[in-house]
Amino acid sequence: MVDRENTCKACEGTGMLSDDEGWQYECSVCSGSGTFYRDNQPTKVMSVDENNRLLD
Repeated sequence: MVDRENTCKACEGTGMLSDDEGWQYECSVCSGSGTFYRDNQPTKVMSVDENNRLLD
């Protein structure tokens, strides 16, 4: 049985996200684990450019 309470809602438990061009990358919310726990994890602020693309 899937524990929907702890499933990462950003990647739906897969651990991977993809952008509009089809590039796949590790989920930044759950760090690729597919699970999300609310244990007072620090929030990571991401930098974006004018097209709202993430800057690494």
